[in-house]
Amino acid sequence: MGNHLAVIEQTRSLIAAGDIVGAEAALGELADTEGDGALMVVLEQLAPKDVLAVIREFDNSKASVVNMLVTPEQFARAVVIEKQYKDLSRTHLRGMMNSVIFRDEADAVEFLTAIGDLEGGAEALADYFAEKWSRVEAFARTGVFDAVEDFGDPLSEDELYANAYAHPRLDHEEVADNDWMEMAWLLRYKCPDLFIETLLTLRAKARAFELSGDEGAFGDEDDHRVETRDTDRGKATPAALESDDDESAI
Repeated sequence: MGNHLAVIEQTRSLIAAGDIVGAEAALGELADTEGDGALMVVLEQLAPKDVLAVIREFDNSKASVVNMLVTPEQFARAVVIEKQYKDLSRTHLRGMMNSVIFRDEADAVEFLTAIGDLEGGAEALADYFAEKWSRVEAFARTGVFDAVEDFGDPLSEDELYANAYAHPRLDHEEVADNDWMEMAWLLRYKCPDLFIETLLTLRAKARAFELSGDEGAFGDEDDHRVETRDTDRGKATPAALESDDDESAI
């Protein structure tokens, strides 16, 4: 366990210094030398903000052993604090969620359930879907992903619940893209309450956006106003490092 404590301290120090690539490498080396079980023990001891700092830098194009081994509960605790990074493009959020939730042999519903069980879970999922808001609204109304304008007004909350257990119009295989369509399909048909909560949260975010007076439409896919230039290529942002909410359990 002494080596585990050393790796934990090394990982925390590297993250605090902004060296996310180095932190991931240290964790990967632990898995290589002592096995996946040792890494899982260490991940459980790291604070959610430190786990988040690593996993958000990796996606399907940049594999990480941490993303492959993080548990649903650990991942959920990280996801709900991702908003601290103020990544308005949600690039890191979508990348890490797709890489972890759709990893080989993972139970995606188990991950979604763990996220939904935490305060802030539906908000994190709403952020994930923000750029696809109208398409998700159409899916809620019609069971397909055509633009919502073609079908009229969104369903009311009561109508959403009344429609929660409708038979799928699309088979899972038709949307198995390991991306937002499959995520929406799994939420609607496997976690319907969480899907509705996520959609209502999306609507609230859209209303707040409209009231803010910002130019453009909420969820505009051309909206690339990003505040995360210091988080790209393995650098941490102060936003996650200044939080005192999630101290390490060392």
